[in-house]
Amino acid sequence: MDPTAEPSQQDSPPSGLPLIERTDLLLDAKVYMDFMMKHCCYDAVPTSSKLVIFDTTLEIKKAFFALVANGVRAAPLWDSKQQCFVGMLTITDFINILHRYYKCPLVQIYEIEEHKIETWRDIYLQGSFKPLVSISPNASLFDAVYSLIKNKIHRLPVMDPVSGNVLHILTHKRLLKFLHIFGAMLPRPHFLQKTVHQLGIGTFRDVALIQENSSVYTALEIFVDRRVSALPVVNEAGKVVGLYSRFDVIHLAAQKTYNNLELSVKEALKQRTLCLEGVLKCYSHETLEVVINRIAKEQVHRLVLVDEDHHPKGIVSLSDILQALVLSPAGIDSQAS
Repeated sequence: MDPTAEPSQQDSPPSGLPLIERTDLLLDAKVYMDFMMKHCCYDAVPTSSKLVIFDTTLEIKKAFFALVANGVRAAPLWDSKQQCFVGMLTITDFINILHRYYKCPLVQIYEIEEHKIETWRDIYLQGSFKPLVSISPNASLFDAVYSLIKNKIHRLPVMDPVSGNVLHILTHKRLLKFLHIFGAMLPRPHFLQKTVHQLGIGTFRDVALIQENSSVYTALEIFVDRRVSALPVVNEAGKVVGLYSRFDVIHLAAQKTYNNLELSVKEALKQRTLCLEGVLKCYSHETLEVVINRIAKEQVHRLVLVDEDHHPKGIVSLSDILQALVLSPAGIDSQAS
């Protein structure tokens, strides 16, 4: 599992189940698919929640400090000139800024932090803006899952079609939590008793890893090149000892340590200012139901699949689970979506 290796064309292992049986098990999950089709996005919007919105004229440095201070991972961007929302500012932007300019001989990182959000978008995106992906509160939760996975995004603004206001931001975690709570009243599909390895749910080949003594900058390079959201951290013996995620990078802004990206990942994890999700694991012999319950209980985005000696064997993420529970029963595979 070389972190510099190219992603495999096949992310799941050959299933231990015959194709016909595996198909029948996925059809068994239609109870969840139907449930998500019958409920709208407004149903998953909490009664009270925090929503942070940035004007594109705000300085980048202040914006990222605000993300940290409010404990959020992304914020919709409002363009006062156009009088509309034009995108999202996410941790990915911060990673791209650091990766792009940290070793640039012509521009110092402290100069970049004084730029406004609109300046960063104009320079980095250079006119190739992707339209903001959003969803109506009346759209189904099935549509929300499809939109998240199809567009390979982690934040989906729910926008009022009349006022154009952002009501909430749906995430994989929020959708699985909704399904986990209210889906408990539904008939339990038989395939939940199969293991994730049997069902082929997760990424099992070419998993991106990071050595604990590698630099934070190396982690940023992998985030950018491989487009992954977290890296299992392994020691010299190849055992999983931590998890370095995109969200950890934002704390470089909080601690003002983004001028020292040669810091080791091991040291960076020690300097966390908040209690984050850490690394939670699962095993090949555990059932999908056990894995879902663990993710829902711990409110994490992924589990690292390990063997009995804690060597990494794969990643089971929220998107993998939602794909299996909601999209696959509809005949939509991960590549098609």
